[in-house]
Amino acid sequence: MADLGNFTNTSEILKKYQFRTQKKYGQNFLIDANILRKIVEAAQITEEDCVLEIGPGIGTMTQYLAEAAGRVIAVEIDRGLIPILEDTLSSYNNVTVLCEDILKVDLLALAGENGGRPIKVVANLPYYITTPIIMALFESHMPLASITVMVQSEVAARMQTGPGTKDYGALSLAVQYYAKPEIVARVPASCFLPRPGVDSTVVRLTKYGKPPVDVTDEAFLFAVIRASFNQRRKTLANGLANAGGIGVTRAQAEAALEEMGLSKTVRGETLTLEQFSELSNCLLRAKR
Repeated sequence: MADLGNFTNTSEILKKYQFRTQKKYGQNFLIDANILRKIVEAAQITEEDCVLEIGPGIGTMTQYLAEAAGRVIAVEIDRGLIPILEDTLSSYNNVTVLCEDILKVDLLALAGENGGRPIKVVANLPYYITTPIIMALFESHMPLASITVMVQSEVAARMQTGPGTKDYGALSLAVQYYAKPEIVARVPASCFLPRPGVDSTVVRLTKYGKPPVDVTDEAFLFAVIRASFNQRRKTLANGLANAGGIGVTRAQAEAALEEMGLSKTVRGETLTLEQFSELSNCLLRAKR
């Protein structure tokens, strides 16, 4: 099958199947072979690896992954792309295509197909669903080595940033709790067909063996983080007291902040991951 990492071959396959991209799935196909090679290289794919690809599209990245990996499991939500994938991947016997919504897939069962060994995830994610997918992968606690993803550049900035910046938020803290984020490549909008309205960035998230902070209850930590950023203009104590589901009073929040040596009027966007970890542990003690 012809290499899809260029405009001509991608156009021909789309024309052959009279396929029209759907905005709801964020379908933009990469047409730059250099970027494709860079992603596979950054993901450090070897023939020993099992790769989970999310959103293979017409199979462009899948072809490159199949050449490098021992096995590729590609999960595609759009049924209209399955006949195209059967065509473009017909020469590879190490690729399995699943027509599923990745957010509804049993990720632990999927990982079990690799005998419990860590899986490497590679994805060109639709911008609107980037955060839910990344969080689902981490929170599933499936054995993961790394996640190498193409995301909107501003999302990549959020993954890396620290306290006190406008991009800092729940995604920053979640990514930095589970993994080390590194920018791999900048990808201009001109590298896609159809061309999106924004540039993209490839990020590699290398999973930590153990999170960098000690937390009594991981789920409660993230509930506290989400509550802290839901109302950014409010003080942290007010934000926590107003949040449903975590059962924290303003008095408990203020007491915990005082115990940590922080002002009662501090805002969530100024706290580090270490401070959020300490705060969640303090609040749990107060609740109990």
